[in-house]
Amino acid sequence: MPKTRTKANGEGTIYTQTRNNKKYYRGQIAIGYDEKGNLIRKSFSGYDKKDVLKRMNEYQYKMNTGLISEDDKITLQEWFYTWLFEFRKIDLKPSSFERYEGIYRNYIENSPIAKKKLADIRPAHIQKYMNTLLETKPISTVHTVSKFLSTCLNEAVKQNYIQKNHCKSIKLPKRVKEESFTVFTLDEQKQFIESIKNHKYQMAFLLNLGTGLRLGELLALKWDDIDFDNNTVNINKALKRVTFVDKEGKRNNKIIEQTPKTESSNRTVPIPDNIINKLKKYKVKQLETKLKNKEFYEEKNYIFCDKYGHPLDPKNIPRNFKSILKKAGIREIKYHSLRHTYATRLFEADVPIKTVQSLLGHSDITTTMNIYTHVTKEKKSEAADKINNLFSVQ
Repeated sequence: MPKTRTKANGEGTIYTQTRNNKKYYRGQIAIGYDEKGNLIRKSFSGYDKKDVLKRMNEYQYKMNTGLISEDDKITLQEWFYTWLFEFRKIDLKPSSFERYEGIYRNYIENSPIAKKKLADIRPAHIQKYMNTLLETKPISTVHTVSKFLSTCLNEAVKQNYIQKNHCKSIKLPKRVKEESFTVFTLDEQKQFIESIKNHKYQMAFLLNLGTGLRLGELLALKWDDIDFDNNTVNINKALKRVTFVDKEGKRNNKIIEQTPKTESSNRTVPIPDNIINKLKKYKVKQLETKLKNKEFYEEKNYIFCDKYGHPLDPKNIPRNFKSILKKAGIREIKYHSLRHTYATRLFEADVPIKTVQSLLGHSDITTTMNIYTHVTKEKKSEAADKINNLFSVQ
């Protein structure tokens, strides 16, 4: 069909053609250029010229006032990827970025909503996807996916890709608080200490049990962090195994030092006298190992390292811990439970909650209170047993 072209008072170009013996109008607006410098156009069409012009004008107005992106064809997957590598990678710790990238790879990329245009996504699309995830994934995981997606869409709003974050309109079931808090009893603690005698990681286990450090904080310790005069350890860094991912998806595993979990994690913790004495002896033994392997030893000043001075892989300590418990016939608990055990012993000794919070490096006292509540429950049970004995009847 022949076409005629007219200008519509600067709003763009209108093409006229005949369809079904009626005039059919197609309008175009220039909205930018692609990577090769070619003009990108947005099209509007219909049998009513006034309606086509109205939609063109509205779109042009929204573009000029920042209410709509010049690239309104971008999909959710494309935006999440852009947000991740262009906006977040520069301000996240490598370990945090690894987590974000995992959410993208496992729950956004190639998902049912991945290829939807960002501008076309509505609450119903997100709700349906979250409901699908709930069929196979824990509630906590779905909450995490929703949280990351919402943060991503918040940035899309700021960048004028969309006008509203529809993730805020969905409904999810409340998280079920799982009771996974475990600690050593005093008898188990004594049995554990007895079972690690002469173990290669004995010093690491004892220092962890006596200071309540996080695993990454423990493995990042250097001899300069120990104050042997005042029997304290200074926490200022953490060691972590991280997977680095580039834009092409290439993955590279590294053990790195990074800042502690939170600002309050920077702290000074006292070391019990008997443990500081063992630490002094351990240092002497490490110097002997260093001299024995001086040709290959790489001096990095780590307290816990292999025979060549390299930092320990964070996976090794928990693996050995699990093996020790099994061999000693002690019930299996997580390695992080050593930290909870330390806190529990402090509460049992009536150390104030604020002091325990400071020693553990908790930024939120609620975390400390959860441990305190657990200890209180145990004490209540013990008190109940004593009362039962006092009022026992035949």
